[in-house]
Amino acid sequence: MRLALSIEYDGAGFCGWQSQPNGQTVQDALELALSAMAGHRVKVSAAGRTDTGVHALSQVVHFDTTAIRPCNAWVRGVNTKLPRSIRVLWAVEVDGQFHARFDAYQRSYQYWLVNQPVAPAVMAGKAGWFHQPLDLQAMQEAIAYLHGQHDFSAFRAAECQAKSPVKTMHQASVNAFGSSLVFDFCANAFLHHQVRNMVGALVYIGKGKYPPAFMAELLAARDRTLSPPTFAPDGLYLTGVGYDARWGLPSAERKLQLGIA
Repeated sequence: MRLALSIEYDGAGFCGWQSQPNGQTVQDALELALSAMAGHRVKVSAAGRTDTGVHALSQVVHFDTTAIRPCNAWVRGVNTKLPRSIRVLWAVEVDGQFHARFDAYQRSYQYWLVNQPVAPAVMAGKAGWFHQPLDLQAMQEAIAYLHGQHDFSAFRAAECQAKSPVKTMHQASVNAFGSSLVFDFCANAFLHHQVRNMVGALVYIGKGKYPPAFMAELLAARDRTLSPPTFAPDGLYLTGVGYDARWGLPSAERKLQLGIA
């Protein structure tokens, strides 16, 4: 049978999602726990990869198994075998043609940025930080340029393996919650480091280095060397993956819940 899972994880202690020889990745830890539960080696396919230090509130994966277990056992049982920084949220049996990556029609990310003079202590590793005051209105004007279909080469990492830099941005917004800013992005797909690079450009606009229209200039130039530096991974969260209703999956969207002074 083929099963789909939703996974939440704190990426701070891992070398990203994708399996590596050192075994210190989220995928490695998950496959080890699933294999122990299944009684045979399990390989998973994910909706997307996250980098070192990046978190997920709702990563979706699928895997095949010959083990017969109720779906709730794949949640409770696997969670007992995982480190405390990874949890399975739900498990459902799916059609054998379902693919977590190729059947996803959109992905959503949020970036949590603490904007205060002193770096946060309790939220270290869970939120990005910038010490200078940021102009929310300027960033809101700038982020609007990202809506729609664009060539996002200006925000593409050199090692990106995507076939095309052209993506469709369904949502791009930034809002203030006390001393924090939360950036929301939803697109059909994202390039390597795209969100962190867009946040970096928005921060430079917010601190007054460039006007809001600089975002449009970057999109038109399609040149990564003209864009500000990549922002830290700490505050980046994969918050959801969209699938057609025909696959019968539970909601795969979970947002940050902020009640910040």
